[in-house]
Amino acid sequence: MTTTDTTPSTTSQQELIRFLEDRFACAQACTACARACALRASLVEPGGDEETELLRRRGIMCAEVCDATCRVLSEQNTQDEAGIRTQLEWCLSVCLDTAHVFDRHPGAAQAADACRTCAKACGEFIATLK
Repeated sequence: MTTTDTTPSTTSQQELIRFLEDRFACAQACTACARACALRASLVEPGGDEETELLRRRGIMCAEVCDATCRVLSEQNTQDEAGIRTQLEWCLSVCLDTAHVFDRHPGAAQAADACRTCAKACGEFIATLK
């Protein structure tokens, strides 16, 4: 057995490990974002003014998208790479939009930061996909 014979399997094993690490980091960020958004949404009274209602709706939607992304990332080969990429792109977009909404509200900085961290993790994971 030569070195060149073992290199492809070593490389593919290292790539697989990196893929799984990125997937796990993204899922963790999505979970943290979902919690922060759900908490932020629960602090807002329904039926408030238009801007307050937008904050609540955005928090709920972002939490739901992040939860769905976690489910996709935790499934074993039941989704193709294109489906995973689409879910990650959606999550990234929703998280960034939600962070911008949270930025306009005092006391929502922690949730906005969680959204940005999640969007970054999704973007980094997308970059590892072919």
